[in-house]
Amino acid sequence: MGRIHSIETMGLVDGPGIRFVVFFQGCKLRCAYCHNPDTWNLNEGQEISARELLQKALRFKSYFERSGRVVITEGIVTTKGGVTCSGGEPLMQPEFLLEFLKLCKENGVHTVVDTAGFGKGQYEEILKYTDLVILDLKHVNKIGYQKLTGGKIEEFNIFKQALIKSNVNLWIRHVIVPGITDSEDHIGKLKKIVNQFQNVEKVELLPYHTLGINKYNMMGIPYKLKRVKPMCKEKVRKLEKILV
Repeated sequence: MGRIHSIETMGLVDGPGIRFVVFFQGCKLRCAYCHNPDTWNLNEGQEISARELLQKALRFKSYFERSGRVVITEGIVTTKGGVTCSGGEPLMQPEFLLEFLKLCKENGVHTVVDTAGFGKGQYEEILKYTDLVILDLKHVNKIGYQKLTGGKIEEFNIFKQALIKSNVNLWIRHVIVPGITDSEDHIGKLKKIVNQFQNVEKVELLPYHTLGINKYNMMGIPYKLKRVKPMCKEKVRKLEKILV
């Protein structure tokens, strides 16, 4: 049995094609800009078995099997949709995640794990049943990582090494926060980390926004970046050129 926060049945930005997105409950990190603090507590959310979750996903299989982008090279390659495990942090429930991924693969479903790489282990086994990882790469150095997330970059590096070894296809995302992760030097260091992987399909720089502040107010949690304004999208476009 596992715990999930919610489900999105027609996700369009959580991997290729139309995705059945499962938001897992629980996260050890406390990122300053997190817009889902209601997913932090592992003991909350809906309890469900991996097989029950699979049955919910299979109801939408006809939709995501017909979705995807068509890329014409020497022939035609269709990238289908599928299931995305997000959060919270799906790696916080490794046994449940692994069981669910295995069931998805047994039923021919494309699998994505959307993660910050900060969980409870079994990474190599989980990655065997993962078609694509969407990695939220939080920071480029030890001090900055801890200040921004409350976690230790050494724990993330354990997952990073497993990911490099697995050679699973990879999308990398990085949030650009004014005064924290928006310098050219920072992006240069990010590029060096990205270059450690051999299987990166794309890198996205995401401008920091303040859309999650209302949740903090409702839950009575102090918002650490309340004095930080949303990131200028024009500057983000300039920083993207460093990654090319």
